[in-house]
Amino acid sequence: MTKLSVVIPAKNEQENVLKLIEEIINALSDLCSFEIIVVDDGSDDQTFNKLKLAQQQYSASIRILRHAHSTGQSTAVYNGVLIARGELVATLDGDGQNDPTDIPKLLIVANEFAQGADFCIAGYRKCRHDSRWKLLQSRIANSIRSTLLKDDTPDTGCGLKIFPRSTFIKLPYFDHMHRFLPALIKRSGGSIRIVEVNHRARHTGTSKYTMLNRAWAGVIDMLGVIWLQKRNRLPVQSEEH
Repeated sequence: MTKLSVVIPAKNEQENVLKLIEEIINALSDLCSFEIIVVDDGSDDQTFNKLKLAQQQYSASIRILRHAHSTGQSTAVYNGVLIARGELVATLDGDGQNDPTDIPKLLIVANEFAQGADFCIAGYRKCRHDSRWKLLQSRIANSIRSTLLKDDTPDTGCGLKIFPRSTFIKLPYFDHMHRFLPALIKRSGGSIRIVEVNHRARHTGTSKYTMLNRAWAGVIDMLGVIWLQKRNRLPVQSEEH
């Protein structure tokens, strides 16, 4: 069985996907069995053709899930995890700003948990290579979210995370859910661990999933997560006699 499924949401990343896939293969080839699932989220450039080329070029298991139109990052991640064959899932963004060489660091921490445990290992981009405006937006959003949700995560916007597939599929699905994974997993009794990771400047293209696009929806979603937290009841252990 494939141990690790690497799920990548990608929209119009024709200049980045081949290099990213090569980096992932180099980072994991001597470490564990893995597959790479790239979800082409309605790209209208050459992203899909580049992915087909990667399938021919590399011997690693590369699977492509293609959306007819863009559904958003959360749905792309969700659909990728649904078809994953690995016990563990690693997610990272398709723009190349997450560094695949950090995946082994997160995997070491993930392997400390017993089989069947619910957890999320979340990357923390302590030194970010973004514009001042983007950094300010992120700082404000993270501060508000952390205060209200108490999710033990300083940087929930980091796309680099590892969690069991079995944990993910138990979570409630909604748009933008990927930004609330630590809070949702903690709500269900899971553990959150933070690992400091590298963050790289984007070499080509522009961000497709921007904060301004999701700001209002994010407020509504956060209120929904707060409601879920207040209504949650963890299972009570019982013994049959």
